[in-house]
Amino acid sequence: MDLHWLTPLLGRPAPFTTVFLDATRAEVAGESEASDRWRAARRDLERAGAASGVLDEIEELVARPPSVRGPHGRVVVADADGVVIDRVVSEAPAQTVATHGPVPDLLPAVRSADESVSLLVVEVDRTGADLTWKDADVARSTAEGGDQPGRETVEGDHDDIHKTREGGLSRRSQTRAEDSWHRNAEAVAAFLDRRVTERSPELVVVTGDVRAVALVCEAVGQHVRELVVEVPGGARGEGVKAGAFATKVREEVDAFRMRRRGATLDRFAQALGRGDGAVTSLADVVEVLRRGQVAELVLADAGLAGLQDRELVVGGQPLELATNQADLDALGATESRGYPAIVALVRAALGQDAGVTFAPDGTVELVDGVGALLRWTDESTPSEQLLTQSADAGRVRSIV
Repeated sequence: MDLHWLTPLLGRPAPFTTVFLDATRAEVAGESEASDRWRAARRDLERAGAASGVLDEIEELVARPPSVRGPHGRVVVADADGVVIDRVVSEAPAQTVATHGPVPDLLPAVRSADESVSLLVVEVDRTGADLTWKDADVARSTAEGGDQPGRETVEGDHDDIHKTREGGLSRRSQTRAEDSWHRNAEAVAAFLDRRVTERSPELVVVTGDVRAVALVCEAVGQHVRELVVEVPGGARGEGVKAGAFATKVREEVDAFRMRRRGATLDRFAQALGRGDGAVTSLADVVEVLRRGQVAELVLADAGLAGLQDRELVVGGQPLELATNQADLDALGATESRGYPAIVALVRAALGQDAGVTFAPDGTVELVDGVGALLRWTDESTPSEQLLTQSADAGRVRSIV
């Protein structure tokens, strides 16, 4: 899971105000319900000492509903100067989160990142294609200056696209039309190859004219073909049943999200099983985080509350973290403060461009509810054995 959009929080001035609420608006009563939820959250934040100017800015954002239908939530994180993160997510929280303090409550934001999929939708016909870039399930992110979908258009150079059966030249006309389809599809494919290389979407949805879709998918390079799913129901121009097509796209995004999580957890389990390339337990994960070795932080769904309750000591830099003060002093940190373990871990993951993956119950075995998939290892990297072979009963009892 990519967390690059959270990096603007690093080094920002405290205190932080975090709000995660159900922003769903029913057709009749939803307006007042959403407002009521915000008013209750604001009262809690005012009692906690949040600045009225920051709360006014958050209220202005919450009062402007995004163009999202059905249940959805909203994550807003502000520092001392104002809102830094504003993100709409498809899953509304069961309870409103409203915190104010020296560190942001990163868990709701990271949860929203788990839903995000970098998506390219390509609507093709026999003359060209329209491209729409967006993050699925995310409507807006002020951390990136407004994460609104971007649109691009590519047109082929050949406009002789209609077959004819009239007259003696019908065979020649049909040949010219088919040749134009191929040439236009090749132009779209070349454009796709270049833009996918430049922007690296995770998923490419291709829809539109059936013949044009087939030609484009045949012409794209291997690196694009591996990302493509064909979804019927979309088209260039008007007349499309947008709701039905959007439902099909969401289904593909959900399936991709499950594949992405499953692939990461499979790699983690395999690396942990062979005792190389992955670690588990809070102490070992802290060690590899501060060494910059982590590619993906793995958090057990069932262990998040425990990590919220435990504390780590951290310095001024994201990779300055330890389980105790003596270890932090050994790193040469010039300042020290206590963070909830979940905040310190995610902060360190952000500091080395690592991702975060949540592990549902029963998928992998994690000591202390946390693990890490590593970029590299050396002789000093903590090494894990299969838990069934572990003689450390205390560690095994801590598996979440």
